Amino acid sequence: MVRSWYMDDSDADQRCPHMTDPLQPVELDQLKKIGVLYWRLSGNEDDETLAGIRKDRGYTYDDLIEITPEKLPNYEQKIKSFFEEHLHLDEEIRYCVGGSGYFDVRDKDDKWIRIELEKGDMIVLPAGIYHRFTLDEKNYIKAMRLFVGEPVWTPYNRPADEKDARKEYLKTMGLAA
Repeated sequence: MVRSWYMDDSDADQRCPHMTDPLQPVELDQLKKIGVLYWRLSGNEDDETLAGIRKDRGYTYDDLIEITPEKLPNYEQKIKSFFEEHLHLDEEIRYCVGGSGYFDVRDKDDKWIRIELEKGDMIVLPAGIYHRFTLDEKNYIKAMRLFVGEPVWTPYNRPADEKDARKEYLKTMGLAA
């Protein structure tokens, strides 16, 4: 089962857990209220449940990415760019098939929630949600990226409140003016 929690304000290495003391866990129903969806799968690339999710949600494209210093060209630059707070105009779908890492998302009060992804975890971040990604201290993740149609990886760094996807997300969350 996925673990998630509110983050501390420490400026320690981004790969550290950054748990508050005392820990402030975030339950799945809280994630769902901000539009984050979660499934626990086998961790296999040919998972039967994944096939059903793909069909139901219209995911027609996938690829695999291994993020580790040995396998990702321009590793340091890429890790920094993944950790910049940004949004996308489409959902971001990730299925962890090896290793582990963290997605950080903003809650309705603009506080950071850290979501730990391990093998078998699949999340969907809604279009328009501010988020970022980092590896954990193990420095390795292998993830399947899924898309509806052709892949689009364009991040829009914060502030990007003028984007229609952000406006629609805020409206969906009951936060639009």
